[in-house]
Amino acid sequence: MKVLFSPSEAKTTVASDDETYIQNNQFGSNRQALDIYKSYLLSSSKDALGKLFGLKKENDIEFFKSIDIFNSPTIKAILRYSGVAYQHLEYRSLEQNEQEFIDKNIIIFSNLFGPIMANELIPNYKLKQGEKLGNLIIEKYYKEHSSLQLDEFLKDEFIIDLRAGFYLKFYALKKPHITLKFLKEGKVVSHWAKAYRGKILRELSYYQPQNEKEFQEISFKNLQIKEILKRKNINEYIFNIN
Repeated sequence: MKVLFSPSEAKTTVASDDETYIQNNQFGSNRQALDIYKSYLLSSSKDALGKLFGLKKENDIEFFKSIDIFNSPTIKAILRYSGVAYQHLEYRSLEQNEQEFIDKNIIIFSNLFGPIMANELIPNYKLKQGEKLGNLIIEKYYKEHSSLQLDEFLKDEFIIDLRAGFYLKFYALKKPHITLKFLKEGKVVSHWAKAYRGKILRELSYYQPQNEKEFQEISFKNLQIKEILKRKNINEYIFNIN
């Protein structure tokens, strides 16, 4: 199985002990986008960079401007991101076989690096969701440069799409897959959706279902299936949060 996942705005500043740097992406080339990002940091005003980063404090803007993504220490993407979903995943507390499952089967859709495997090494960086790099629209760039590679990689897989809506712009699934929606007291939730995506990913690493039947047999804590909506190639599982 494979799981599609979102990144987070929050990131850790830690890096691995080894002096390792970013490598070529397996889902098409991201070098052009990264080169444009680096050039944009060097040539843009403080106000433009503040908008790009989603920051206001000058010290924070200068900090991210100073990061050379090609020559900065890295860590696995699953450890770089530290937002709500990743806090509830608690990757470091997983058993080794569960971590290996995450590393090999989770694709994260980064605002800067595009689709990357959970174990791909990336540096610290800042790029606000939806911001352009001059004339470059990041999500359009990766949809054009990575879709064929993703189609091939996913063609024989059972897929669960846990991405937030924005990241559907990076890649549109063309084969049957599962999506999830979370309701609390009858209303769709946002913050809790992030938390439960992380919780569900954690349980998927334990049960490692290989098909939809095995997925349905998982009893997710504090979640109950309300209904399954079927349309075209999507089975959308609606969960009530108890």
